Amino acid sequence: MLAEVVRDASLSFFVASGFALLFETPRRAIPVAGLLGGMGHAVRFLLLQAGFGLVGATLCGAVLIGLAGIFFAHRIHTPPVVFTLPACITMIPGLYAYRTMIAGIRIYSAGPGQDTSGLIQDMAYNFILTSSLLFCLAIGICIAALLFRARSVKDLKKYTRKTY
Repeated sequence: MLAEVVRDASLSFFVASGFALLFETPRRAIPVAGLLGGMGHAVRFLLLQAGFGLVGATLCGAVLIGLAGIFFAHRIHTPPVVFTLPACITMIPGLYAYRTMIAGIRIYSAGPGQDTSGLIQDMAYNFILTSSLLFCLAIGICIAALLFRARSVKDLKKYTRKTY
């Protein structure tokens, strides 16, 4: 199990780093994008193995990426979107979007008068799943920005300091 998690996180690290390079991310932020991508996808993988649904696991992975992105933004003085966007690309539901388009093409190809109820059901299911996963990615990243909108992570030190 541990080997599978490490493999999943490693592959996601390279995917996120590659997309960070594609988006011309500053050099100092590329390892952070890879790290966040690996961590987020590993959390999603672990939750899927534990029996969580795909949507819930994706949301948890995206929330982790968003929260860690805020933390690292203050560490390397870079806006969080620079590395949270490439990190979340590892969880884009491309397969379900592809299945949605293929079902739509098959419905069109069948022509009028053909029984396409199964294809319509498959297309609707995959479309709703794709939309839900993309929504979870957007909300997961935005949660951290909304939580720390009024306060900076740097300001948390004064809340955790012991005063005697």
